[in-house]
Amino acid sequence: MAYEEVLKSITLNADSSLATYTGVPGLPGSAAPNYGKQYLFVKVTGVSTCGLAVADDGPCIGVLQNKPQYTNNAATVAVFGVTKVFAGDTVTAGQDVMPEDVTGRAIPWTSGKTRAGVALTSGGDGELISVLLA
Repeated sequence: MAYEEVLKSITLNADSSLATYTGVPGLPGSAAPNYGKQYLFVKVTGVSTCGLAVADDGPCIGVLQNKPQYTNNAATVAVFGVTKVFAGDTVTAGQDVMPEDVTGRAIPWTSGKTRAGVALTSGGDGELISVLLA
């Protein structure tokens, strides 16, 4: 089971890659599933702005903790500590992880790429795992 502990976070503006209208769960027009881009890796995309971290096109700065509904809404980003992250492939506890190419989910680290953290729990594709941010 994924868990979080002692998170240090910062607040930036969400760019269009993070802005996903999710609405209120269960109400007409609300997204299902309702988690938007929460618990995915993010990177800096501009002045005080962050977006989805995909591939190895820049350093990953942390994991999105909230669900920005529109561009320029506040995005809370965990930058240090233990956070939940969606796995994009099978990840085993103790493995170094990095963002997946398209979704910003955690996948096992590949040599030559930027490490984002270390998995503390194991999980498969689409499951929440715990990651110690590096």
